[in-house]
Amino acid sequence: MNSRSQILSKVRRLVVKIGSRVLTWEDNGLDLQGIARVAEQVAGFLRDGREVIIVTSGAVAAGRGALGLQNSRPRTIPQKQAAAAVGQTRLMRAYEDAFAEQGFTTAQLLLTQADLADRTRFLNARATIETLLECSAVPIINENDTVVVDEIKFGDNDNLSALVTNLVDAQLLVILTDIDGFYDADPRSNPAARLVPLVRSITRAMERAAGGAGSAVGTGCMATKLAAAKKAGKSGVATLIVNGKAGSTLARAVAGDEVGTLFLPERESLTSRKHWIAYTLRPRGRVLVDDGACSVLRQHGRSLLPSGVITVDGEFERGACVRVCSQDGAEFGRGLIDYSSRELERIMGHRSGDIEAILGYRYSDEVIHRDNLVIL
Repeated sequence: MNSRSQILSKVRRLVVKIGSRVLTWEDNGLDLQGIARVAEQVAGFLRDGREVIIVTSGAVAAGRGALGLQNSRPRTIPQKQAAAAVGQTRLMRAYEDAFAEQGFTTAQLLLTQADLADRTRFLNARATIETLLECSAVPIINENDTVVVDEIKFGDNDNLSALVTNLVDAQLLVILTDIDGFYDADPRSNPAARLVPLVRSITRAMERAAGGAGSAVGTGCMATKLAAAKKAGKSGVATLIVNGKAGSTLARAVAGDEVGTLFLPERESLTSRKHWIAYTLRPRGRVLVDDGACSVLRQHGRSLLPSGVITVDGEFERGACVRVCSQDGAEFGRGLIDYSSRELERIMGHRSGDIEAILGYRYSDEVIHRDNLVIL
């Protein structure tokens, strides 16, 4: 196994996710010195020939003071969206000033889940970011909280950062937070908690140990950071969780120093498109398959045929993402369906050769082609 420094020395493009606690004070307002400290370290990467994409939190926290919400999170969606609208301009101005001091230009991209779920918009976003990087600008990405609703929400910016890592084909994800890395217990409540410097594989025990709520200025907890590291790992990307409020830890961690926690990527990674299917798209329904189809899909990488489908749940159109489940309802895959739920209810259990006789037409022999199926 390569050393940490050897692994990180190969990184030429990285995503840096910066949490609200790194960017803001607990009571109110932006921590301009903290933002300047991060910008200085990122500028060092840029001068070394690396490319950096920032995923930022902090807009709601930056705007709540102006709306008289200093001591608590906004309680309603309109309050949150109003705080984001006020805070986003302040946040970007802070980034613009901090990077201008270092001689670099910044660019703002506001995304919703729908932007990345649509394949054309996904590719357009990728092309825009590539162009910005070619122009030596620093893309700064945030969720578009001013318009987002549950149906198009990423959930948190840890999740967004993992999806952006796949979007831009980065080689490293760095998550800056206000603790030193992943601990085997909550260090805020357990003084015996130990920092884990290296994680080869994320286990369920680790996920249980990472439970907990976000802070008054942020929505992400350690559980969301582990989930992001897991998603990034599926695309073959390592993740660093680092204390972004402590001096030059970002630069030291990327240089290979024993700082924070390094999560190694999966040995077998997904292609960018299959990662998009598995983690960016929202499933619109599910299909249950018999034991024979389950075995063929999981062990041999075959396509799903209508003969293997035994139940269809939900309403969806052709091309939607659906969950693929065993007979007991356990999800083991996701894929893009070739037939709508109405069509599938008519052809399920039948041979592929019977599709045209039943429907009067046929799109394909498969319900889900293996190129559009991801085994989780």
